[in-house]
Amino acid sequence: MSPSLEETIPEPAAGILEAKVSPCCTTDVDSESLTAEEAVNVENPSLQVTANHKIKLVSAPKLRPGHGEVLLHIKVTGICGSDIHFWKTGEIGSLKVNGDCILGHEAAGVVLEIGEGVSNLKKGDRVAMEPGVPCGTCFLCTNGRYNLCDEVKFSGVYPYHGSLQRFKVHPARWTYKIPDSMTLTQGALLEPLSVVLHGISRTRLSLGRGVVICGAGPIGLIALAAARASGAHPIVITDLEPGRLAFAKDFVPSCHTYQIDRNTDALGNASAIKRLFGETEYEAPETILECTGVENSVVTAAYTVRRGGDLMVIGVGKSIMNNLPFMHISLAEINLKFINRYSDTWPAGISALTGGVLNLDKLVTHTFPLEQAIDAMKLCSDLSKGSIKIHVIDNKDIDI
Repeated sequence: MSPSLEETIPEPAAGILEAKVSPCCTTDVDSESLTAEEAVNVENPSLQVTANHKIKLVSAPKLRPGHGEVLLHIKVTGICGSDIHFWKTGEIGSLKVNGDCILGHEAAGVVLEIGEGVSNLKKGDRVAMEPGVPCGTCFLCTNGRYNLCDEVKFSGVYPYHGSLQRFKVHPARWTYKIPDSMTLTQGALLEPLSVVLHGISRTRLSLGRGVVICGAGPIGLIALAAARASGAHPIVITDLEPGRLAFAKDFVPSCHTYQIDRNTDALGNASAIKRLFGETEYEAPETILECTGVENSVVTAAYTVRRGGDLMVIGVGKSIMNNLPFMHISLAEINLKFINRYSDTWPAGISALTGGVLNLDKLVTHTFPLEQAIDAMKLCSDLSKGSIKIHVIDNKDIDI
């Protein structure tokens, strides 16, 4: 059955856990924060991060859309590792939290109001939001590489407020109508899917060629599904945590899993991974999709990939890495590549999900109502709890 325009997020399916989190330490929560009970009576509750590494649930203004903008009722927002990073460390590279900022950028919802000059959307449309808004005039924007624009305004990155709120104004140009066959939950998965699509587009992933995915978190698992859909084989996924590897094996049964040995160096782990593909250099994986950004994982990947192969670092890590095996990478002519977000991926993502090329529904393991967004953040920050992708949902009835 196609969802209606006033779609509510369904009750959690089997295997999806709903918001039941025991209270944990409150030192990371700002004293100004509303309780979940208080937030129920607020018109626009929002989850904000502060400059002193705290989060708070507070009221935010409900804005009106200007020229070229739409007002959205944000129905679903996925919690991203970057949200946790901004909370716990206050920065990702040069991106720093210097004041209060509403987090969230993996979002889908319903159009409530149309600003002047908007022709591609109408009230009631179910949409997914591309969070980055580039300047549109620099040479990178005009060349189609708008993800590299220096002036990009990215939702959930200070000082640009994100989607962990009920009402958000966003440019219509970066808001995509989703078909009736797609749920809003799936719409919110388009953002992490876009990260993977952009990374894969810059590699030579191909039918019948081996690939390693480093990291079995949400991005790594999406990369695993995408690699399988591409026809790559064999596929090996690595992680430190056996629980995540078990999830990966259930998610894509044809993959092989490898638990990184903490007592072995990068070269030792790489040798063990390569043996899963065969004994010769020719059989070594041509492509590595590194989805952790952890330095030791990148080093392991460099020793694992076949000579002349592609090592695509999708994960986000420390500002500086000092221990990359430079001469090995150089002598082996390894193509060490990186990405910054994505460009022109939402249409392809919609096509992949609605066409049955990918099914990412299993990745959503927990859901929380908007009023319990703090609990969602706490759970996401504790890897021992076994969450994969956490969605914050808002089923508030809003007149269109």
